Amino acid sequence: MIRVMLAEDQGMVRGALATLLGLEDDLDVVAEAAGGAEAVLLARRERPDVALLDIEMPGKDGLAAAAEIRDAVPSCRVMILTTFGRPGYLRRAMEAGASAFLVKDSPARELAAAIRRVAAGERVIDPNLAAAALSAGPNPLSPRERDVLTAGADGSTIADIAGRLHLSEGTVRNYLSSAINKVGARNRIEAVHTARAQGWL
Repeated sequence: MIRVMLAEDQGMVRGALATLLGLEDDLDVVAEAAGGAEAVLLARRERPDVALLDIEMPGKDGLAAAAEIRDAVPSCRVMILTTFGRPGYLRRAMEAGASAFLVKDSPARELAAAIRRVAAGERVIDPNLAAAALSAGPNPLSPRERDVLTAGADGSTIADIAGRLHLSEGTVRNYLSSAINKVGARNRIEAVHTARAQGWL
């Protein structure tokens, strides 16, 4: 049996996935999490063979959880299943150690087959997304620029961002200016919107 953990914040979707995977003779859903932090805890406790994570979850997102699960349970292979087929997300998922990246509109039989392939040591990536990621190029933002843009996404002042990230206000202004230029935006709000649409944040 392949032991599977699901992490999805929408209860109905999580339940449907668990039911569908439970119909497969060789798959056993051993844990279900509603968020990234809970997924890390359950992965440590249950030690599943495969962790199936959504990206968009409250608190710790699926990409952050993926990296922590790979560190905490090296034998567990991580799959990202998302509504958002953004090239930047694919790159970040691979950097986090994910073995698979699939969009949610894939048929259930393809998901079960992908879990088997990942458990066997293969990588599985949605082909359309792989092509888009190659043509989009790498994320132009540095980790610090991403932090500053993310911290300012809610309209926080320069002083608020500086306080939250323990940086000087001048440093925050420099990072914001650099990020705005790199994504070709006119201002911070447009930069956040563009970076999110590309999956860079």
